[in-house]
Amino acid sequence: MLDTGNFVLASQDGGYLWQSFDHPTDTMLPTQTMSMGSRLVAHYSKRNYSKGRFQFQLQIDGNLVLQTIEYPTDWSNTAYWLSRTIGSGFLMVFNESGSIYLIARNRSLLTVISSNSSSTQDFYQRAIMEWRMAWSSVSYIPDNICHLLEDIGSGACGFNSYCILGDDGKPNCRCPPGYTFINPDDIRKGCKQNFLPQSCDEASSETDQFDLSEMESINWPQSGSDYARYGGDSITEDWCRKACLDDCFCAAVVFEDRKCLKKKIPLSNGRLDPINNAASKVLIKTRRDNSTFKPPGADLKKKNQSTVILIVSVLLSSSMFLNLLFMLAAILLVFRLKYWKPKARNPYLVMPGMNLRSYTFEELTEATNGFREELGRGAFAKVYKGVLQYEDRKPVAVKRLYNMEREGDVEFNAEVSAIGRTNHRNLVQLLGFCNEGEHRLLVYEFMSNGSLASFLFGGSRPYWYQRIQIALETARGLVYLHEECSTQIIHCDIKPQNILLDDSFSARISDFGLAKLLKTDQSRTATRIRGTKGYVALEWFKNMPVTIKVDVYSFGILLLELICCRKSFEAEPKDEDQMILADWAYDCYKDRKLELLVENDEDATDDMKRVEKYVMIAIWCIQEDPSLRPTMKKVVQMMEGSIEVSVPPGSSSFISSM
Repeated sequence: MLDTGNFVLASQDGGYLWQSFDHPTDTMLPTQTMSMGSRLVAHYSKRNYSKGRFQFQLQIDGNLVLQTIEYPTDWSNTAYWLSRTIGSGFLMVFNESGSIYLIARNRSLLTVISSNSSSTQDFYQRAIMEWRMAWSSVSYIPDNICHLLEDIGSGACGFNSYCILGDDGKPNCRCPPGYTFINPDDIRKGCKQNFLPQSCDEASSETDQFDLSEMESINWPQSGSDYARYGGDSITEDWCRKACLDDCFCAAVVFEDRKCLKKKIPLSNGRLDPINNAASKVLIKTRRDNSTFKPPGADLKKKNQSTVILIVSVLLSSSMFLNLLFMLAAILLVFRLKYWKPKARNPYLVMPGMNLRSYTFEELTEATNGFREELGRGAFAKVYKGVLQYEDRKPVAVKRLYNMEREGDVEFNAEVSAIGRTNHRNLVQLLGFCNEGEHRLLVYEFMSNGSLASFLFGGSRPYWYQRIQIALETARGLVYLHEECSTQIIHCDIKPQNILLDDSFSARISDFGLAKLLKTDQSRTATRIRGTKGYVALEWFKNMPVTIKVDVYSFGILLLELICCRKSFEAEPKDEDQMILADWAYDCYKDRKLELLVENDEDATDDMKRVEKYVMIAIWCIQEDPSLRPTMKKVVQMMEGSIEVSVPPGSSSFISSM
């Protein structure tokens, strides 16, 4: 560690093999420089030092910019400040005198970034990219961070919220009437409605159940939620109010100068703006207090109840009803004594020593409405969507297992316990289980964005930066299963269908730990092996010991699919050479034609250095010899850039998808 704060790995001749100054995070120190392509990224929040939403970057074209990014990806939004030095900017320097400036390739000064610099001899200095978007040493500070508009995104405070600038220059986030924070511990994740939205099936009948609350000086300008605009002499405020109340899509409406603008959920770029919003009225739609949680069909239910009351009143007027009542009471008493066994539900029955709930089959049948809504199926299980009544109607995914090993309850519970002890942000969390006779079910948290297979091979191509983020998150999840959890778990079936995506499209590995629960002869393919055709390693065919390296092989195929945004095997490709992805990818790598793998993908084409590195990593992962494959920990290190990726062996050393 040098006196400058630079942490270096030096050779015997005094040269630097590696230095921390080449890998900045959110801070620059005197004597440090930033080359083209380097950036500073603000941390997420005051107490969360992971990567956040704002960056300061010297772009490849020489332009120095301040901009927001599409968290959690690296996709950049339009810059809100730039140096306008395209074609000339080369290096940003933080010198020992405390000055920060941008220079050209010939070392001529282009622009000074800092102001009021002073000597660093008497005290230490640092330049920090803060989460609140203010540098004490930078000459440009946004007048109001709340006014920074994103073309696509939520704004400074998340969707359905609005931003008020605090006295300290930091954004204060608020929720409009009828809304609450999604996560009170992280208010920048935005707000959600705390009332039942208006039904489109019976919008007109629900009009009287909603009000419009006026918000002074608040607006969501230039929002992606704008969907209808009306203007003219006939447009009045009352007309605008009624138009929103009669429209089930309308969440808010803006009225100004004979113009009516409708907005739908989610609202974005919300902010306090008393100057520009003085002449406009922003009205938020909310349910009235006496009908906040009124379910659809409540009026019909009330009508039916009135009919029942009328019938009972008539019957009570006759002695025949009393005789009938006594007879029914006697029958119910006998039935209770002879047949009825009280069942006390215990919503807090958990497996000892861990937060894993034990459910009855009856509870899960009720939660899934009789296993009605199927989310997916495999050779040994079907997955259904359910809602837990005792846990604030929390949505869950219930996996109903078939063809399980005929082992005792103790062995089954032991395997479930091993799965339940896992805890990682890139694994789907097991919430509970059912082990009741022949019924064996697992209850997982519900992943709202489905599987990676649907996302990757659907109608539209996911962004390049989304794909590489998913690849890295999947790799980190496998590192945890292989090396960091208390009981090592080999997944045995890594494929896009078993990678699920949560609310923020983060990757979550599912179906891990189930291999030991399968019958020994159970198979998903005709080859009677565990795994899925196209993703299985050669060990399964050679009677070799199965180790964690089978997951490394499957990840290599998955990584190629993420790079190329296509399946590992295509029966009818454009070119016969492209049928098997692994073979085609290696041929493109060998012939230096990697651009063919990401054809028509502008973001990936602009990032060919990373494309080449990831293809090389994938080739290492699918080596025929398991000992040549890297561990998943080393795969993560190569993907993150902490270790170099060496040239992989030739095509004879790896096998194609089977």
